[in-house]
Amino acid sequence: MEKQLTKAQLVERSLSKRFRKGIWAQFIGALKHYNLIEDGDRIAVCVSGGKDSMCLAKLMQMLQRISSVRFEVVYLCMDPGYNQENRKKIEDNAALLEIPLEFFHTDIFDTVAKMDGSPCYICARMRRGYLYSEAQKRGCNKIALAHHFSDVIETTLMGMLYGAQIQTMPPKLRSKNFEGLELIRPLYCVHEEEIKAWVKYNDLEFINCACRFTENCNLVPDEDSPSARQRTKHLIAQLKKDIPGLEDHIFQSVHNVQLDTLVGIKYDGKQYDFNELYKKKKD
Repeated sequence: MEKQLTKAQLVERSLSKRFRKGIWAQFIGALKHYNLIEDGDRIAVCVSGGKDSMCLAKLMQMLQRISSVRFEVVYLCMDPGYNQENRKKIEDNAALLEIPLEFFHTDIFDTVAKMDGSPCYICARMRRGYLYSEAQKRGCNKIALAHHFSDVIETTLMGMLYGAQIQTMPPKLRSKNFEGLELIRPLYCVHEEEIKAWVKYNDLEFINCACRFTENCNLVPDEDSPSARQRTKHLIAQLKKDIPGLEDHIFQSVHNVQLDTLVGIKYDGKQYDFNELYKKKKD
């Protein structure tokens, strides 16, 4: 008789077979192309409890078993003040997928609630700091975040539309405040639609929005959200109808920047305006 597989094993099988091209191959491709994992690395995989970070955790777990590159993994989950339902959902999913999460608690939600300004921006900054700190305590030299292809192109477009600048989300980044720590994004080439399809195929349910300010959208995506990112998602979806390959064009554009045509750049903290750049071309 065929051995009955656990849910975690079935999920792994789907990643290596049904979603091999859309998720596994893109994951491996990004690791190789951007040199994200090296021998001797100790990586803190940061798990928020959402679909993207859970998918990343499972991919890293599978990779570690078969990779010729020797590296260690710690699965970190920060509890910034989740309600009981969301915390339990994360714990249950980790058990279901056999991911050994290490939880640590912070009071970020309480702190942000008392502040003025954009709570999302402040919360994100604080989360990153705590994750770096906890990773460093555990002897890690890298933290892995679950930003994917769709995040990259949305961030690129948002920078132009809302920030008046051309910038993107790099596949890896050295920390300025935590010496010796580097941020990597192994899902850099994985489309969000592939992750959604993986979730649906395996009948999984992850938290979507666990923020205390928006607890009414805990498990269901808020398609009517007025956020800049949601508006950008909608814009890209509309443009895709008329422009074949739109997403790939945006993604490739930040790999093919024509510096000679720019009227101003900022590099290594220094701003160069058009006249300065134009003079350098003459010299």
